[in-house]
Parts: sequence; C-alpha cells; structure tokens
Amino acid sequence: MEDERIVELYWKRDQNAISETATKYGSYLHSISYNILFDSEDVLECVNDTYHDAWNSMPPHRPAYLSTFLGKITRRISIDRVRKHQAAKRGGGEMPLALEELEDCIAGTGDVEKEYDRQALIHLINGFLGELPDTERRVFLRRYWYMDPISAIARRFGFSQSKVTSMLHRTRGKLRAQLREEGY
Repeated sequence: MEDERIVELYWKRDQNAISETATKYGSYLHSISYNILFDSEDVLECVNDTYHDAWNSMPPHRPAYLSTFLGKITRRISIDRVRKHQAAKRGGGEMPLALEELEDCIAGTGDVEKEYDRQALIHLINGFLGELPDTERRVFLRRYWYMDPISAIARRFGFSQSKVTSMLHRTRGKLRAQLREEGY
C-alpha cells in the first residue's frame, strides 16, 4: 500500500493503519531498533510503541515521508530504552560504542540546552553531511544514525572492516574540525 493511503488510514482513525504500517515497515523499524538495543523483546516493544506514537501523532501531523517519520520515532524510543537500561547498569547494542566514537567531536558543555544552539548544531551537521561524497555519507549514517555494527557496514558496501573503521575515523576528524571552526 502506498504511504499516502496509509497516512490517510491514520487520519480516518482506521485500525488497519497499524497493520498496513507493520506490513510495509515492520522489518525496517525492527532493524533500526535492533541495531540500538540488541534485545528482541525490547525491540518488539519499541516497534509496537512506534505504532502507538504514530497513531497518536496522526492527526494532526501529516508526515511527508512516512518511512523517515516512523524511523525517527523508533530511533527515539529505542535510544530512550537504552538510557533507561544504562541507568539500571544494563547496556547493549552498538549505541554506546557509536556514541563514544563521536564523543570527541561533539562535547557537551552543559549550556547547549538552548533550542537555538541545538538547531544551529543540527543545521551544521546536516550541511556537513550534505557536502560529503555519497559513500562516505552513507557509511557515516549507517553507523551513527542506524547504529549498524562496523561488520554489517563492511558487508553492505563490500569493504573490509578496517576500511570502514578508517573511513569513519577520517569523517569524524573532518566533522570535529568543522565543528571547532564554527565554535563548537
């Protein structure tokens, strides 16, 4: 079913919206959540929570890209679940490692909670990603947005793990330099 029709089902409050979403995007959402959590039970809950959040968000929100909209919800819910687990001393998945790799680029200063600064940083990172060559950008996003393991990225692109690691290291260096240049 086309995305527009699925969104229309949400707007009509038709229960079939959930089943159509699960049919079309269930494995995609599962993959995003699993790469963050590595726990099948938590993943199932997060994906179900995604359907619930989508149900509560539409209306009034009408997403332009349903896959991106659902992916963002799943990622947020999964990251929140990791934070909850870490608070209970229960880690897992690729998220802690991936975030540790980015730690040197984006250091928190405590006063970056202002929305303006956050939006400026988002704009800067999006601009940085837009200027990267396609393969570099896709590798970077697979690691730091989808939280894919390095081994999975290497398989996906036909690279060795050391090439992926090196590419990510260089890209983080470029990001760090651009952020420093902009005062972050």
